[in-house]
Amino acid sequence: MNTSIKNILQNNDFSKDDIIELLYTSQSEAKLLYQKAKEVKSCQVGDKVFLRGLIEFSNLCVKDCFYCGIRKSNKNVERYFLSDDEIIQAAKFAFDENYGSIVLQSGELKSKEFITRIDGLIQRIRKLTGENFGITLSCGEQNESTYSRWFESGANRYLLRIETSNKELYKQIHPNNSLHSFQKRIESLRVLKNIGYQVGTGVMVGLPGQTLSHIADDILFMKALDIDMCGIGPYIEHKETPLFEQRSTLMPLNARFELTLKVLAIIRIMMKDINIAASTALQSIDKLGREKAIQVAANVFMPNITPQSYRKNYNLYDNKPCIAESPVECQSCTVARINLANGKVAFGEAGDAKHYLHRMNRRNEILI
Repeated sequence: MNTSIKNILQNNDFSKDDIIELLYTSQSEAKLLYQKAKEVKSCQVGDKVFLRGLIEFSNLCVKDCFYCGIRKSNKNVERYFLSDDEIIQAAKFAFDENYGSIVLQSGELKSKEFITRIDGLIQRIRKLTGENFGITLSCGEQNESTYSRWFESGANRYLLRIETSNKELYKQIHPNNSLHSFQKRIESLRVLKNIGYQVGTGVMVGLPGQTLSHIADDILFMKALDIDMCGIGPYIEHKETPLFEQRSTLMPLNARFELTLKVLAIIRIMMKDINIAASTALQSIDKLGREKAIQVAANVFMPNITPQSYRKNYNLYDNKPCIAESPVECQSCTVARINLANGKVAFGEAGDAKHYLHRMNRRNEILI
C-alpha cells in the first residue's frame, strides 16, 4: 500500500498534486479514499438521502454542444414540450408521494414565452406545495433578470453544469460562438449565487482530451466557487454527436466509472457539507452505480417522474436507464436502491444543502 496515499488522506483539503495522486490510485488504494469519504459523509451529512423528482419537461434546445444527444443539430430526435398540466401533475405526484423537492430540467430556451411560462409554472407549483418544498431549475443560461424573476416566484435552487473548467477543453466540446461562451457560463454561476439560489454545477469525467490535471482543476474550481450542490457523471458518448467520432480515444467505460467514483469521494472530503447527486449516468455503466455513489459520497437521488412516453426523447447520452419505467415504478426502485446502499430515504424533506445554510448565515452576518 502506498504510504503517500495514507499521508494525503490525513488531511481534508488537498493540493492539485494531491488530487492527481488520489485519482491515480489503484483499486486497492482507492478503498482508503472511499473509506475516508464515507467517514466524512457520515459525520457531515449523515445517512439521509434526499429525493428530487426529475421532470424532463422539454428537449427543445438552442444550443449545439458536441456531446449532447438533444443538441439543436440532431434531427433524429422527436422534440417535445410537456403541457402545463402535465408538468403540474408530475409535480403533484412528487408532492403527494412525499418527495421533498423536484427538478425542472430542459434544454436551453431564451424566448419571452418560455421565460413567462416557466415563471407561471413555478408560481403554480409553489402554491400547490407550500413554502417547504424544494424547486430546482436546470434550464441553462439565462440573463440576470430572468434568474431573479424565477427566484422571486419560488424557485430556490439552480443547477448549471460547467462540464469542464478548462477553457481550451470547453472550446473543444462546444461550437466556437457567443452562444457557447465559457466566460458567460462562469458568470451565470456567480450571478445565481448573488441572487440567493442554492447553486449546483458539475463536470463530465472521461471526456475526449481530458487529463487528470484537468479533473483536479475542476475539483479546485468547484471548491473555489463555493458551490452548494454537485452533479458529477461519467462522459457517455451519443451516436448523434460530433464527439462520437472520437470514441476510439476514450478510456473504457468501467475506467470512467471508477474515476468518477474517485472524483465524488474527493469532492465529499474537500467540500464536506454540500449536496452530491448520484447521477443516472453511473447506472448506465454499472447496474449498481448509483448505490455505489451513495455508499461513497452522494446524498441526493433523482427518480425520474417524467411521463413515460416522453423519456425516450430525452437521451443526453446512449443507453440511458429508466426510459421504460413509469413514475410509480421509478419510485419503488428508488427506495429499494437507497436501502440497498444502506441509506435512509428522507421522505418529506426538502434537503437544503448544509453548506448553503452555512453560507447564507455568513453572508447575513456580514450584512448585519
